Amino acid sequence: MSKCRICQVEYVPFLSFGKMPLANGFLASDQFRNEYFFELVVAFCPSCCMVQLSEQPSRERMFTPHYAYFSSTSTSMATHFEKFSHQVIADYLPPHDPFVVEIGCNDGILLEQFAQVGIRHLGIEPSANVAQVAVNKGLRALQRYFDEDLAREIVAEYGQADAVLGANVLCHIPYLHSVVAGIKMLLKPGGVLVFEDPYLGDILDKTAYDQIYDEHAFYFSVTSVRYLFQRHGLEVVDVMPQNVHGGSMRYVVTHEGARKGSAAVMAHCEREKALGLEQPETFEGFRRRTERSREELMALLFKLKRLGKRVVGYGATSKSTTVINYCGITRDLVEFISDTTPIKQGKFSPGAHIPVRPYTEFTANYPDHALLFAWNHAREIIPKERGFQAAGGKWIVYVPKVQILI
Repeated sequence: MSKCRICQVEYVPFLSFGKMPLANGFLASDQFRNEYFFELVVAFCPSCCMVQLSEQPSRERMFTPHYAYFSSTSTSMATHFEKFSHQVIADYLPPHDPFVVEIGCNDGILLEQFAQVGIRHLGIEPSANVAQVAVNKGLRALQRYFDEDLAREIVAEYGQADAVLGANVLCHIPYLHSVVAGIKMLLKPGGVLVFEDPYLGDILDKTAYDQIYDEHAFYFSVTSVRYLFQRHGLEVVDVMPQNVHGGSMRYVVTHEGARKGSAAVMAHCEREKALGLEQPETFEGFRRRTERSREELMALLFKLKRLGKRVVGYGATSKSTTVINYCGITRDLVEFISDTTPIKQGKFSPGAHIPVRPYTEFTANYPDHALLFAWNHAREIIPKERGFQAAGGKWIVYVPKVQILI
């Protein structure tokens, strides 16, 4: 594909990561031979300013019945979603019998906040194992992919929604026109879509190239999101930066003219123009910084190896798949990856096949250095690892720059 998924203008590829496995494709040793790879290339559309992957694996490959990401494993995310729900309830829901639909509800971490106060709700989640966790919590959830056809079914059975929600999900979906058409059909005349996704401005500012992987089909700016929704008669009326997933933006969208717009929308658009988010040259600069980051990280890891230092990865994240495979990190540089998620333990990292081991192996024999793949949770992780630091352990980070934290 060489044309923008949003406006059909020919896009401009600016960075290739080479052959890449599925970001959440943690696997057993007997699966190595048949592991799936694809070409990970990211491109910029000069017409609508949407940044996107030029190729994405099928949704069935990515969101399997054994999907490895569960939102509820992070206490900071639980707090974030509690605040998210409070804002939606206070600012956007009517007092009488409101109805909330969440696209990509995962294990129900956000939706359960509404259920606990008796709000009528429905979650949509394509991964069977994750959807089942939500159902086991007593939530009403469908194991389906959201699109225009499903929206029509929901309206027929449940009626229109006062609020449609999404958290780190719309950027995953390549067929966004069908999704947005479905949202428009699903929303009441005065209803709102409230969603958040990783923000392109933060990715560029921090050289957070590990945000680029198979599941993220798009990398949103306020400018590109406004263009998308305007094509469907919907309007972005507010935007709010969020300090999650390494920097995200929350968008509030309504039917055109349904609510007064916030000055924040145009202010962010003007800021994006000043930052060059509408210019191909900006993305060439990002490519150069990404390549430099790779060189510096590998130089550091090789230096530590020569010094006989043990390095262990911390957090078997989706992001780690991009970093490990793009940089060429191998098991002789990173001994294993520590992770608390049971479904990942005993498996191997996608592509490089670095072992993923329980957190207890990290604490039982602290390494000299921990490569923090879960850097976006640093504020939660580092304060609780005083034992590691007391034993002389040091953190390696690569966002926003490669360094050993002192």
